[in-house]
Amino acid sequence: MILLRVQDLRVSYGGIEALKGISFDVEKGQIVTLIGANGAGKSTTLRTIAGLIKPNSGTITYDGNVISGQQPQQVVQQGLCLVPEGRRVFPNLTVLENLRIGAYLRNDDLTADIEHVYKLFPRLKERSWQLAGTLSGGEQQMLAVGRALMMRPKLLMMDEPSLGLAPIVIRSIFQIIETLHNEGITILLVEQNANAALKIADYAFVLETGMLGMQGEGHVLLNDPGIKSAYLGKSK
Repeated sequence: MILLRVQDLRVSYGGIEALKGISFDVEKGQIVTLIGANGAGKSTTLRTIAGLIKPNSGTITYDGNVISGQQPQQVVQQGLCLVPEGRRVFPNLTVLENLRIGAYLRNDDLTADIEHVYKLFPRLKERSWQLAGTLSGGEQQMLAVGRALMMRPKLLMMDEPSLGLAPIVIRSIFQIIETLHNEGITILLVEQNANAALKIADYAFVLETGMLGMQGEGHVLLNDPGIKSAYLGKSK
């Protein structure tokens, strides 16, 4: 079943066309990754799907409903959440307050969801009353993921979750991605660490200057000589 369908999506910044008519599908229950160089349009794709950027043209269909042109809060309410690049936690609020803000569109009891986040990230429970701005980079990334989970997403989009983190923390983040996948959440992952992303991806697309290039199953692209040369040479 196709959960997300992007058709002929075009986005421009001023006179520069960032996305040049890309089309792809995300199957329900999959981990799908977008890889590519800086400036290829990966983050623009996620932000447009999330409603943060308005496309010039094209259609975004999520769970059978056309969502292109909707406001971000409308998109989130339907179960499509974005973990933004750079974490973007609220530094002057506590861990618990950040989690509660993640559920700002809900009006029911949050207790079970908070406990679920704490089970996934025990370190956040230890620091529940600590200001988010005093957390390490890895802890802030955990908080950003936990905050998105508070809306019970069916599709979780993650933008560069490993950026700027130590290798041991990166391994932990990717283990969490697999755990969420095993819980039934569909994942759309943008990641510069192509090696780590392709290892866990069911399917992958290569984005090159606003256009889709190669695509295929994650393990196939992981072993493709062209992909290895272009994207995996410096991967850890």
